[in-house]
Amino acid sequence: MTPPQGDCVTDSKPTNATPLPLQGVRVLELGSLIAGPYASALFAQFGADVIKIEPPGHGDPLRKWRKLHRGTSLWWYVQSRNKKSVVLDLKSDEGREIVRKLAAEADILVENFRPGTLEKWGLGWETLSAGNPGLIMLRISGYGQTGPRRDLPGFAAIAEAMGGLRFVTGFADRPPVRSGVSIGDTLASMYGALGALMALHHRNINGGKGQVVDVALYEAVFGVMESLLPEYSAQGFVRQRSGASLPGISPSNTYECSDGQHVVIAGNGDALFRRLMQAIGRDDLATDPGLAHNDGRVQRNDELDAAIGAWTARHDIDEVVRVLERAEVPVGKIYSAADIAADEHYRAREMLEEHVLADGQRVTLPGIVPKLSATPGRTRWLGPALGEHTSAVLGSLAAGKKERSK
Repeated sequence: MTPPQGDCVTDSKPTNATPLPLQGVRVLELGSLIAGPYASALFAQFGADVIKIEPPGHGDPLRKWRKLHRGTSLWWYVQSRNKKSVVLDLKSDEGREIVRKLAAEADILVENFRPGTLEKWGLGWETLSAGNPGLIMLRISGYGQTGPRRDLPGFAAIAEAMGGLRFVTGFADRPPVRSGVSIGDTLASMYGALGALMALHHRNINGGKGQVVDVALYEAVFGVMESLLPEYSAQGFVRQRSGASLPGISPSNTYECSDGQHVVIAGNGDALFRRLMQAIGRDDLATDPGLAHNDGRVQRNDELDAAIGAWTARHDIDEVVRVLERAEVPVGKIYSAADIAADEHYRAREMLEEHVLADGQRVTLPGIVPKLSATPGRTRWLGPALGEHTSAVLGSLAAGKKERSK
C-alpha cells in the first residue's frame, strides 16, 4: 500500500504500540533448519503473523543445533522469535488438510523441502494456488525447482562450493575453507524474502495474482560473486584464493600488531591511501605518482602490505586503531562474541537485546536489521515451545470456518 498524501516521518520514537510494517501479512512456514525458516523469521521480525508447522516429536531439528540451554538451542530463541509453533504431521491426511486450510488464508507460504516433496503430499503449487489464487509460494532448495540437479539434496556447504564462494576463500597454499556460518542459507533466505515481498507488492498494487518465488541456494551464493564470471568470460581470468586480502584492490588486508592481535585495514581509495601512508610515516609512498590510483597500487601490493605490516608490528592494536581512526582510515579490530557483547556502538544502536528465558536465564539476542525510522521491527516473544500455539491456531481456523458458514 502507498502512504496517504502528506504522511511524513517524524522525530517521535516508535513504541510497542506502533504498527509494524508487515502487520496483517499472513505467513505459513513449512520446512526446517535455516533457509526457509530464516526467511520467515525476517517477516516475523517486522510484524507478519507467521505460523510455523513442526512435525510431532522433536519438532524442527534446529531446536537441537549448536549450544543448548536445558535441552533447547539458544539459536532457536533467535531464529523463531515472533513465530507461532503448530504441530502437524504432514504425512497424515488430517495434517495435510489443515495445511490446505491454512494456506487458503495465507499471503505467503515458505518451504524448503526437496523439490517434489510437497507435490507428493498433495500440497504443491497447483493445488494450493487453486484454493488461494493470491498465494505467494517461496520455495528454497539446493538447486531450484527445475534443471538436471533439481532432485538432488543440497545444503549451504554444497551451494557455497557450486556458487563459486569456496574456491576463492582461504589461502592459495591451502585447501578452500568455509566461513563460520551457513552463509549460503542466509543469502538464499534474504533473496527469498525480497522476492516474496516483490510478488506481494505486484499482487496488491499491480493487480497481479500469486506466484512462485524459486530460490536456489547455489544461485543465491553465485549472485553475490561480483565480477567473478565476467572476468573469466572476457579475459579467461580465474580468481584464486587470496587469503585475507581483497584481490585487485589495494591495499586491503589483515595485519598483525605487536600484541599478537590482528587488525583489518582498508586504504584502497585514492585519498584513503594517501592518509594511510602519511599516518604510518611513509610520505614517500603517499606522494609516489605510480601509487596514486588503484591499478598502480595493485602492481606493488606486496610492497605496500610489507610497509603497513612493518608499522602495525611496532604498535599494539589499540594504538593502531587510535592512529588510523584519527587519520580517518577504515580500520577495525576483528571482533569475537565477547568483543561484540561489550561494544558501546552495538549497544547504542540497539543491536544487543536483553531477554529472560522462562527459567529466569538472561540471554542477549541480536537486534533486528534493517532499522526503519517509523516502523522498526521488534522482538515480541522468543522462539516458542513445540506446539505452543497449536490449539489457538486450529481453534481460530475452526471458528473462522464456523463464522463463514453463517
